[in-house]
Amino acid sequence: MIAQAKINNASTQNDINTQPVPFMSTLSDRLNKAMKDGYTDNLKVTKQGLYSSVKDKTYTPAEVKIIDFYRFEGQSDPADNAIMYVVETWDGVKGTLVDAFGPYADEQVNNFMTEVEEINKKNPRP
Repeated sequence: MIAQAKINNASTQNDINTQPVPFMSTLSDRLNKAMKDGYTDNLKVTKQGLYSSVKDKTYTPAEVKIIDFYRFEGQSDPADNAIMYVVETWDGVKGTLVDAFGPYADEQVNNFMTEVEEINKKNPRP
Protein backbone atom coordinates (compact mmCIF):
# COMPACT_ATOMS: atom_id res chain seq x y z
CA MET A 1 0.00 0.00 0.00
CA ILE A 2 1.29 3.44 -0.83
CA ALA A 3 0.88 6.23 1.71
CA GLN A 4 0.18 9.70 0.42
CA ALA A 5 2.16 12.76 1.35
CA LYS A 6 0.62 15.75 -0.42
CA ILE A 7 2.84 18.68 -1.19
CA ASN A 8 0.81 21.86 -1.40
CA ASN A 9 1.25 23.96 -4.49
CA ALA A 10 -0.14 27.20 -3.04
CA SER A 11 0.45 29.29 -6.14
CA THR A 12 -1.90 27.21 -8.29
CA GLN A 13 -5.17 26.95 -6.38
CA ASN A 14 -8.26 26.19 -8.44
CA ASP A 15 -11.39 24.05 -8.53
CA ILE A 16 -9.61 20.71 -8.07
CA ASN A 17 -8.58 21.58 -4.53
CA THR A 18 -11.01 24.20 -3.26
CA GLN A 19 -13.32 21.63 -1.70
CA PRO A 20 -12.17 19.73 1.38
CA VAL A 21 -10.92 16.32 0.29
CA PRO A 22 -10.99 13.32 2.61
CA PHE A 23 -7.61 11.68 3.24
CA MET A 24 -6.68 9.51 0.29
CA SER A 25 -3.97 7.00 0.95
CA THR A 26 -3.36 5.57 -2.50
CA LEU A 27 -2.39 6.69 -5.95
CA SER A 28 -5.50 5.05 -7.38
CA ASP A 29 -7.70 7.07 -4.97
CA ARG A 30 -6.08 10.30 -6.18
CA LEU A 31 -6.36 9.27 -9.85
CA ASN A 32 -10.05 8.49 -9.37
CA LYS A 33 -10.61 11.88 -7.69
CA ALA A 34 -8.82 13.71 -10.49
CA MET A 35 -10.91 11.85 -13.09
CA LYS A 36 -14.11 12.84 -11.25
CA ASP A 37 -12.90 16.44 -11.41
CA GLY A 38 -12.50 16.22 -15.19
CA TYR A 39 -8.79 15.38 -15.46
CA THR A 40 -9.36 12.35 -17.66
CA ASP A 41 -6.46 12.30 -20.13
CA ASN A 42 -3.62 9.92 -19.30
CA LEU A 43 -0.66 12.08 -20.32
CA LYS A 44 2.92 11.01 -20.96
CA VAL A 45 6.20 12.74 -21.68
CA THR A 46 7.97 11.90 -24.94
CA LYS A 47 11.10 13.33 -26.54
CA GLN A 48 8.83 15.84 -28.30
CA GLY A 49 6.96 16.98 -25.15
CA LEU A 50 3.80 16.16 -23.18
CA TYR A 51 1.62 13.85 -25.24
CA SER A 52 -2.19 13.79 -25.03
CA SER A 53 -3.75 10.61 -26.36
CA VAL A 54 -7.19 12.28 -26.37
CA LYS A 55 -6.07 15.09 -28.71
CA ASP A 56 -3.26 13.08 -30.34
CA LYS A 57 -1.16 16.18 -29.77
CA THR A 58 2.14 17.04 -28.11
CA TYR A 59 2.64 20.12 -25.91
CA THR A 60 5.75 22.12 -25.00
CA PRO A 61 6.44 23.12 -21.38
CA ALA A 62 5.17 26.65 -22.16
CA GLU A 63 1.77 25.19 -23.10
CA VAL A 64 1.31 23.28 -19.82
CA LYS A 65 0.21 24.36 -16.35
CA ILE A 66 0.62 22.24 -13.20
CA ILE A 67 -2.61 22.43 -11.21
CA ASP A 68 -1.47 20.22 -8.34
CA PHE A 69 0.86 17.34 -7.56
CA TYR A 70 1.07 14.55 -5.01
CA ARG A 71 3.91 12.37 -3.81
CA PHE A 72 3.34 8.82 -2.63
CA GLU A 73 5.84 6.95 -0.50
CA GLY A 74 5.99 3.24 0.13
CA GLN A 75 5.66 2.25 3.76
CA SER A 76 8.07 -0.65 3.63
CA ASP A 77 10.11 -0.04 0.48
CA PRO A 78 11.86 3.30 -0.06
CA ALA A 79 12.04 2.50 -3.79
CA ASP A 80 8.22 2.40 -3.91
CA ASN A 81 7.77 6.13 -4.53
CA ALA A 82 5.60 7.88 -7.11
CA ILE A 83 4.50 11.36 -8.08
CA MET A 84 1.24 12.33 -9.75
CA TYR A 85 0.83 15.63 -11.57
CA VAL A 86 -2.58 17.14 -12.31
CA VAL A 87 -2.14 19.34 -15.38
CA GLU A 88 -3.97 21.43 -17.95
CA THR A 89 -2.82 22.58 -21.37
CA TRP A 90 -3.35 25.98 -22.97
CA ASP A 91 -6.17 24.57 -25.14
CA GLY A 92 -8.11 22.90 -22.31
CA VAL A 93 -6.79 19.35 -22.11
CA LYS A 94 -7.05 18.15 -18.50
CA GLY A 95 -5.14 15.11 -17.40
CA THR A 96 -2.73 13.37 -15.10
CA LEU A 97 0.88 12.29 -15.41
CA VAL A 98 2.34 9.66 -13.10
CA ASP A 99 6.02 8.88 -12.67
CA ALA A 100 8.34 7.19 -10.22
CA PHE A 101 9.84 9.52 -7.65
CA GLY A 102 13.41 9.49 -6.44
CA PRO A 103 16.18 7.35 -7.89
CA TYR A 104 13.84 5.52 -10.28
CA ALA A 105 12.23 8.66 -11.71
CA ASP A 106 12.25 9.09 -15.47
CA GLU A 107 14.79 11.85 -16.17
CA GLN A 108 12.83 13.00 -19.23
CA VAL A 109 9.65 13.47 -17.17
CA ASN A 110 11.56 15.20 -14.38
CA ASN A 111 13.27 17.61 -16.79
CA PHE A 112 10.01 18.43 -18.59
CA MET A 113 8.02 19.08 -15.40
CA THR A 114 10.86 21.14 -13.90
CA GLU A 115 10.79 23.32 -17.01
CA VAL A 116 6.99 23.67 -16.72
CA GLU A 117 7.38 24.77 -13.07
CA GLU A 118 10.02 27.35 -13.96
CA ILE A 119 7.92 28.81 -16.79
CA ASN A 120 4.84 28.93 -14.53
CA LYS A 121 6.82 30.75 -11.81
CA LYS A 122 7.97 33.41 -14.30
CA ASN A 123 4.60 33.73 -16.07
CA PRO A 124 1.80 32.86 -13.63
CA ARG A 125 -1.54 32.32 -15.31
CA PRO A 126 -4.93 32.98 -13.73
